[in-house]
Amino acid sequence: MNTIDLIVLGILKDQDLSAYDIQKLVEYRNISKWVKVSTPSIYKKVLQLEEKGLIAGTAVKEGKMPEKAVYSLTDAGKREFEALMLEIAEKPIYLFLDFNAVIVNIDKLTPELRTRCLDSIEHGVNELKSYLEDNISRKENAPDIPETGLAVLQQQYILVQAIETWLASLQPNDE
Repeated sequence: MNTIDLIVLGILKDQDLSAYDIQKLVEYRNISKWVKVSTPSIYKKVLQLEEKGLIAGTAVKEGKMPEKAVYSLTDAGKREFEALMLEIAEKPIYLFLDFNAVIVNIDKLTPELRTRCLDSIEHGVNELKSYLEDNISRKENAPDIPETGLAVLQQQYILVQAIETWLASLQPNDE
């Protein structure tokens, strides 16, 4: 998957890291909330990228810790990173919201189940909004948070607000 490739290559463009450190950084940055990538797939992807010659692993031993592989971008990896940036940026933009599968079928439910589904979606949106508000307030003045990372959080917050408005329009009128 090109998205995972781009994430790993982009992280290694900044600094050399072990697969474990890459996975932890993906978790820390909550990348899986914004892009379809599972943190366990990072290990597999690192091995694939090394096999393709896009990254190179070097065995490193720190103190009494066991030896670990630290990966760095090769010249081919740098070229692939740039190619993937252009390739993905030039693709049509699609927003995949899994709950839309519920929405397209919502009229097939009884009014009670319809309300229950919409309430569940609304609850999920509210949880995401709360998470985003907390995350943005903690990170908007933090010096170590990249401006682009904050931009993604703000983008997601705007999307959540639009979904809230849209959900309100789906609620039955009590008139």
